[in-house]
Amino acid sequence: MDCKNLTISVVLYNTPVQHLDALFASLSYMEVKYKLYFVDNSPQDFLSQYLFGRPEVVYMHRPDNPGYGAGHNAAIHASMEDGSIYHLVLNADISFDSDIVSRMILHMDDNKEVGQMMPKILNSDGSTQYLCKLCPSPFDLFLRRFVPDKLSRKSREKFTLRATGYDRIMFVPYLSGCFMLLRRAALKDVGLFDERFFMYPEDIDITRRIAMKYDTIFYPLVSVRHEYGGASKRSLKMFVVHTYNLIKYFNKWGWFFDNERKYLNLKTLRLLRSAGLDV
Repeated sequence: MDCKNLTISVVLYNTPVQHLDALFASLSYMEVKYKLYFVDNSPQDFLSQYLFGRPEVVYMHRPDNPGYGAGHNAAIHASMEDGSIYHLVLNADISFDSDIVSRMILHMDDNKEVGQMMPKILNSDGSTQYLCKLCPSPFDLFLRRFVPDKLSRKSREKFTLRATGYDRIMFVPYLSGCFMLLRRAALKDVGLFDERFFMYPEDIDITRRIAMKYDTIFYPLVSVRHEYGGASKRSLKMFVVHTYNLIKYFNKWGWFFDNERKYLNLKTLRLLRSAGLDV
């Protein structure tokens, strides 16, 4: 496939070099030619030396650190003149086999209504990360954070669509930002990441905006490995950042009255129930 088909962006912040080693090992055997934008939000540009001399890489240093979504937006804007059909948003801690992106692109080529795709996301031990979710209410996020699993299991499993088995292609209104294959035309239609969110809810926001006009698809026929950090559960500072940005998210979309959330969630559950699932 021609490199004009695909651009990729990765946002960095004091990223360990070993994460980039694993990422480049995946990219080096990929069956799609690409142009890769690294947006480094770190205070220092020490990673520029690591990336120097790679002709497929564009390095952008933004020490003011405007945030995760804003970093990807900078890359997407810079890549506009490349004329790519698809743009891949990647976390630095992702690794994958050589053919998964080409298989996803072929699916999108054959299904023009698909605006966004996410593969199955696995932990390093091969277990599934349950990252297919309904659009969240404040109650959903409160349960995840503060209520013990045994008391909230039923609600959690509905929110993360566990009853699907994560073994079928399906419409999902909230896909993780760790690996997003996006149709450029859909981004042009609905807009890029909302830069009001420094970190965390930008993936909820952009997926639901795309889902109102296109299909946002979980595609478990391929998988990637993700070294999930869960920083907001381990760091008080990141917990505060997470909470502050979620407040912004619910201020934008509505805390308890959100008609689009209701529509997208009902659509998701209706499609799954029509396939015979008890969700």
